[in-house]
Amino acid sequence: MTARRFNKDFIWGAATAAYQIEGAAHEDGRRDSIWDVFCRQPGAIVGGDDGAVACDHYHRMPSDVALMEEIGLRGYRFSISWSRVRPDDADFNPAGIDFYSRLVDELLERGIRPWPTLYHWDLPAAIPGGWTNRDTAYRFAEYADRMAFALGDRVHDWTTLNEPWCSSFLSYAGGEHAPGHTDPREAAAAGHHLNLAHGLGVQALRAALPDGSRVGTTLNFTVADPSDPESATDRDAARRIDGLQNRFFLDPVFRGEYPADVLEDIAHLGLDEHIADGDLAVISAPIDFLGVNYYNGVAVTGRPDGGPAASPEANGMRTGNPNIGSEWVEFVSRGLPRTDMEWEIQPDGLRRLLVRLHEEYGAPAGIPLYVTENGCAMQDVPDADGFVDDRGRVDYVRQHLEAVHDAIAEGADVRGYFVWSLLDNFEWAWGYEKRFGIVAVDYETLERTPKASALYYRDVIAAQDR
Repeated sequence: MTARRFNKDFIWGAATAAYQIEGAAHEDGRRDSIWDVFCRQPGAIVGGDDGAVACDHYHRMPSDVALMEEIGLRGYRFSISWSRVRPDDADFNPAGIDFYSRLVDELLERGIRPWPTLYHWDLPAAIPGGWTNRDTAYRFAEYADRMAFALGDRVHDWTTLNEPWCSSFLSYAGGEHAPGHTDPREAAAAGHHLNLAHGLGVQALRAALPDGSRVGTTLNFTVADPSDPESATDRDAARRIDGLQNRFFLDPVFRGEYPADVLEDIAHLGLDEHIADGDLAVISAPIDFLGVNYYNGVAVTGRPDGGPAASPEANGMRTGNPNIGSEWVEFVSRGLPRTDMEWEIQPDGLRRLLVRLHEEYGAPAGIPLYVTENGCAMQDVPDADGFVDDRGRVDYVRQHLEAVHDAIAEGADVRGYFVWSLLDNFEWAWGYEKRFGIVAVDYETLERTPKASALYYRDVIAAQDR
């Protein structure tokens, strides 16, 4: 990678999420999010873990930012905990807002660009109905306005939502994420309300932020390939997965409409009952960038016999099937190397994805792309000093950075890369079993130790200045 050159303005960053690292779950006014509640459900989380302490970033934030500077990060993508700044869906909490204000100041002092995400899944548990409630989208706009007022003088890059597919289909149909429901009709409603929240959030941010600020969203993508390209059934299976995971969120934002084929696939779920006049005009309010989260692609086959579909191993499902409208789709192994999440490693999928997103969505609207999450869980084994020689993760990051570089060479307007994740952390339904960090965290002592991947990433960043 040291021989490949990126634009001098390319942002080299790392990403985290509030509930996964902050801890201090009930300190300084913070109250339960839906994840705090979900973690208390027996069997919901591997090992019975929760985010009550996590990495204790709330108390160790200054030293964590110093560590970012040592690695050479130019940008830091973090999320703001809605449950910390507006606990119990009541009054805004000055102590919670102050934490993020201090974080922004620490970042700027060390030359690191703050890149906040307003919603990374920790919805206040007190909001009735969660994302099935249309009013939650309007609450989100109020929250966005308040954070813009608090931080907008120093923060210039704002992301509304992180991976709304996860907080709708995976959470309300798949049962894997909070609140852990398995009702496809709820998932369709939640998906639309999240799209609406994005649009209302864009409007609120635009109204409150100074000129020159940028607003975008981050979606998680897969590249679905038919297992047999000659099979019409397999091609249709790939279309269904692409439609529900990718285009259900892309098309309303960029084109002001839901894809016709997706609407047909999920016609039985009553999505039209939730779409009010003017919603799609709100959702398609112009944005300034698109965040791209990519971990792996999938090969799929259809089930014309109508037999039971395998749970989609590409998404770590243990319970329901989030791919509603795609019930007769199976995920097929291609024999590729896998991460500790059992996800196939397919770097070229990222290249193809970035080129497609640029050509079909970004370029027509003049909108750049940022890879806002890319990384892998591996079975890290620390030595006696706590150092992890994670060559597998080094290879993963290198190969995906090469894919980004190749996409740029093909014309894709990609302007940044944020590795997931800065720290080992609470990995949602997997608890602390899976480790994605380029920095190891000893969960007993909470000591941080940069892994070989952090040193590699540091050298890649430094080489761009030579």
